[in-house]
Amino acid sequence: MTSLSFATFPPGEDPPRNVRELAEQVGEDGGVPLAAYREPVGKNWQIFAILPLSRVKATPYQRDISKAHLERLRKVIAKLDRFVDPVVAVRGADGAYWTPNGNHRRTALEKMKAATIPVILLAEPEVAFQILALNTEKAHNLKEKSMEVIRMYRGLLDESGRKTEESFTFQFEEAYYATLGLLYEAHPRFAGGAFGSILRRVDKFLKEPLAAAYEERERRAEKVDAASVIAWRPQEVRFDDMTLAEVGRQIERRFGRTIRFVNPVLENCRVTASFYEDDGLEEIMTVICGISQSTYGIRGNEIAIDGKGCN
Repeated sequence: MTSLSFATFPPGEDPPRNVRELAEQVGEDGGVPLAAYREPVGKNWQIFAILPLSRVKATPYQRDISKAHLERLRKVIAKLDRFVDPVVAVRGADGAYWTPNGNHRRTALEKMKAATIPVILLAEPEVAFQILALNTEKAHNLKEKSMEVIRMYRGLLDESGRKTEESFTFQFEEAYYATLGLLYEAHPRFAGGAFGSILRRVDKFLKEPLAAAYEERERRAEKVDAASVIAWRPQEVRFDDMTLAEVGRQIERRFGRTIRFVNPVLENCRVTASFYEDDGLEEIMTVICGISQSTYGIRGNEIAIDGKGCN
């Protein structure tokens, strides 16, 4: 270990062998290990390093990039004229460094043509799954969280297929996220918010091994998908604190129209309203737009919704 030169903390303590080997690997990968230290809570060893940006990737199971958030982040970094927030990373078996909570920051640096990125490097790759559950870089919406969970689910199948689904309660947070994740993959505009409150109460973690539980998740997703088709058949249809985007997807499925938000801000307006199954499209749109302080126009199969946004 004398061939490597970097600071250690606490003074006088030597990092364990796996941390020393990881530091050596950083050097071989074109990076620079700056320090090995014990973090202050669990006293686990971590490495602070500079890595080539080209070697740092997003974990394959986390949510997609938000273009709006990415652009805001890029502008803030450019205005500050410095990068002050290292990303967390683990070294994957493929030689890439996966960041479970810093993909927007990584992508911002990529857009700004940066060559390197500062990282806090963990020696235990399995911790990446736990960090995904604590990701606060950008708040998840239901679709993002569900998509992230189902991708994580598949990532764990290869490594931990014999462990029970229930043993991953911390990583997945809610059982129904996996079910909705499958539905969002099949139907990107699926109105998950209409079923979320019900699934949260009835969809529990399974005691079966992960591989068998995944098959059950697929069966449950099929049942929910079938139920979504007939969601308008009861005498009363209710939108309970749903976003306008979710309501729009329900209307699209019910009336076979395409909804376009001229002002994207409107998509996050929340709507609570009840209708009867025989209410017409224009009657429903008039009520919904009244609640969300918006207007609508119908041209062919498209419904365009516009307005300044809700309070």
